[in-house]
Amino acid sequence: MKNNQTIIFKNKPKIISSYSIAGPKESYSVFAPFFDLVLKNDLWDCDSYEMAERKMLEHVIFNAIERAKRNPSDIDALLCGDLLNQIISSSFAARKFDVTYIGLFGACSTMAESLAVGACLVDGGYFQTVACATASHFSSVERQFRMPLELGTQRPPTAQWTVTGGGCSIVGKDGDGPKITTATFGKVVDYDITDANNMGAAMAPSAMTTLIQHFKNTKTKPEDYDLIVTGDLGKLGAEILIDLMEHKGYKLGQNYMDCGHCIYTNKQHTFMGGSGCGCSALMLNSYIIKKMKQKIYNKILFVATGALLSTTSSFQGESIPCIAHAIVLEN
Repeated sequence: MKNNQTIIFKNKPKIISSYSIAGPKESYSVFAPFFDLVLKNDLWDCDSYEMAERKMLEHVIFNAIERAKRNPSDIDALLCGDLLNQIISSSFAARKFDVTYIGLFGACSTMAESLAVGACLVDGGYFQTVACATASHFSSVERQFRMPLELGTQRPPTAQWTVTGGGCSIVGKDGDGPKITTATFGKVVDYDITDANNMGAAMAPSAMTTLIQHFKNTKTKPEDYDLIVTGDLGKLGAEILIDLMEHKGYKLGQNYMDCGHCIYTNKQHTFMGGSGCGCSALMLNSYIIKKMKQKIYNKILFVATGALLSTTSSFQGESIPCIAHAIVLEN
């Protein structure tokens, strides 16, 4: 059923398996016990950080497929994206799998975007089983979007730390796991933020617009969910979102969390917390899915946010357009 930006799935595709990977810095997270694999070093025996990011994607995809008790040949399509130019981590990783490949760029919203698109393909009967994945690496993304690490550029207080991590979800009609019952696709929102080191302020309005649209279309309210999760707004962005939502008449309470805000500890000096498409992918495919399988949470609204900028647009003084996509997971 379609209602403006929201699709309510008739057949309710399931996340039949998931797998997560995290970097060394992320191993200090309070959520680390839920991560499937934690790297001992950032390069992971590769010659470059970009190669390490690609290897991370290959690893989570393969292991999620194996955990679903499938072979790569059983996967009808791979939906994948990342933050590097021409989504090279995803495209190069796809060379390892002889499956239909759909490359996506939603920046840090990619995990929700891939799941929403994948659920549409499965729900419509076009595919039986799809893999939805994304990852990011601090050392590759920082020099992609900001400055080379070798420069030792000082980070402002509004900055966030790109998460080295990623995850993959296998979505299918058959099997056990949380159901994807609803997807709300976002619109591009731009509040004229030009600072590439203030992603939370740039992305918060897009999260607000998608959340409000979702609540209106589904006739629900924040308290109807066990947990509302945003992607990587960080501490500042999450606070801005709470204020924006309250101004619109929606109060986000104790059942709200942001992956970027909570993934690091205060002692890790990451300023406003985590960011990157691997941030929400890591949290979703570890803590969130596992807590749903334990029946701790039974209905979750997952909203991943993305800043659709590039170094070229930033250096030209352009503002930062942003987007947020949402899915509902239910037991």
